[in-house]
Amino acid sequence: MRFSDVLDTLTPAAAAGTFTATVGDEWLQGRSVFGGLQAALAVKAIRQIAPEAPLLRTLQTTFIAPVPAGTVRVEARVLRVGKSAIHAEARLFDGEQLACLVIAVFGAARPSAIAIELPAITASPLESARRLPYVAGIAPAFMQHMKLSWAQGAWPYCGGSEARTQVWVAIADEPVITEAVAIALADAIPSPALSTFRKPTVASSLTWTLEFLGQPLDVPQAPWLMDAEVNAGRDGYLAQTATLADQHGRPVALTRQSVVVFG
Repeated sequence: MRFSDVLDTLTPAAAAGTFTATVGDEWLQGRSVFGGLQAALAVKAIRQIAPEAPLLRTLQTTFIAPVPAGTVRVEARVLRVGKSAIHAEARLFDGEQLACLVIAVFGAARPSAIAIELPAITASPLESARRLPYVAGIAPAFMQHMKLSWAQGAWPYCGGSEARTQVWVAIADEPVITEAVAIALADAIPSPALSTFRKPTVASSLTWTLEFLGQPLDVPQAPWLMDAEVNAGRDGYLAQTATLADQHGRPVALTRQSVVVFG
């Protein structure tokens, strides 16, 4: 199923604010559903109960336990409605086990004297980037739906010299970059730390913060750029940051992740 097809399976259940979705094995990331898809399902559930919510500004996600393929239960509720901002949360469950907690903040534009733009990111063009092939059994299953091309840094498990990558990202068969697609793109690349290893090594996100910068979405899909770097690592825990930029290198979102690496 396409990414958007999975999102379309989100269906209201009997209890208010409760939904179910059906996710196939091809969207797994190890034992768990791809984190970007988990967050996208959470935001869609929130928008079902708060259709008046304005632009998504901030998404805070904690990956507590694996979310297996199959029927996923999502519970959403609004925490507060203010004059400009709406705070809401969504929870994904594996049975009775809370598996993923998402806090979303939506904010309407307001008058401000502050207008600070991040500089555009410079990267090798897509045409000269190296497309990562999907290898079943080595790459996570969800990667078969992704188009990842390395503009800078080594592929995973290729013994690179630094934990930094620039990767052009797109989702196969999705003609438009919607809010949900942008969320998924921001979580699509492997941790840059994996580029420094010489053999397959497992890494998993613990927490993830995504901040959108207010640029318009719902635009025709062209590969966007993830400029990512591991800032520090010790005792198997990594702190990494990244910028998601459009096809022209203009920043669209900022991300920070806490990642555990088993090696």
